[in-house]
Amino acid sequence: MNNCIFCKIIAGEIPSAKIYEDDLVYAFLDISPINKGHVLVIPKEHHESSSTIPEATAGRMFRVGSRIGIALRRKMDYDAFNLHLADGAAAGQVVMHAHLHVVPRGVEDGFRWNWRQLKYADGELAATAETLSKRLAEDLEKGE
Repeated sequence: MNNCIFCKIIAGEIPSAKIYEDDLVYAFLDISPINKGHVLVIPKEHHESSSTIPEATAGRMFRVGSRIGIALRRKMDYDAFNLHLADGAAAGQVVMHAHLHVVPRGVEDGFRWNWRQLKYADGELAATAETLSKRLAEDLEKGE
């Protein structure tokens, strides 16, 4: 993609603080981190959505992300880490090149995800699970 900032980073057209690179993924420090050490892991191929990333690449993104999270805990004295992938603008994706955030966390870091907690009506939980499991099975059979 010609105008994709992450594709330009991979191509070396825009500088980045590289943490890791292999044939499938590229990881670098976020320039506007939630906490220092915040890393982005991206597929080297351009994919706007996680749904189009090949399974081997997606698996590699999460494997590398978790290893970076462990390194952050060990070497930068963090207590934990979040792995976060927003898929689509409505989910908070700003750069339309799929990317996994590795956010180091400390007990007292002051950052809070703004999660709300809804309740299912009677029978709605089971109905939703059935609908989703049927759709997932259909999609997996088709290879989607």
